[in-house]
Amino acid sequence: MTSTTDFATCDLCDAHKAAYAAGDGNLRVLPPVFHDYGGRRKFCGPVLTVKCFEDNSPVKAALESPGDGRVLVVDGGGSLRRALIGGNIAAAAAKNGWAGVVIDGAARDKAELAACDVGIRALALLPMPTDRKVPGQTGIAVLIQGVWVRPGDWLYADEDGIVVTPAPAA
Repeated sequence: MTSTTDFATCDLCDAHKAAYAAGDGNLRVLPPVFHDYGGRRKFCGPVLTVKCFEDNSPVKAALESPGDGRVLVVDGGGSLRRALIGGNIAAAAAKNGWAGVVIDGAARDKAELAACDVGIRALALLPMPTDRKVPGQTGIAVLIQGVWVRPGDWLYADEDGIVVTPAPAA
């Protein structure tokens, strides 16, 4: 199993480029649209998924529970109208042992996010908080920028990008 510091996404892609070319799902690369906002620049771990739209209730619930080194992947529908994570929730994620959060949507509280020992990737910053109207789903396959991510997959993020594999990389 790869730790949070002894991997490079470029090396993973080099080692598994045949699987990527075959499109067999053993190596998936998220498009380069995510920005780095957290205090941890490099992270990896098993995935838990959340699907929600402009309501961060399931994000908050997940990150306030024990993370055990996992990565929360949030399908926020790519919305840039409401931020799905901010400083308080990011602090809870760090306190509860989450390795990282990847949000197909917006974040807020840039300075507070940077102070948290957790990796955070999102599409953009936006100061508007969420509405609490539509609860969401947890633990389902989600489509993130055209790439399928499933609960239990492994996600690796560093300065070069984000890679997803169905099991820990060797």
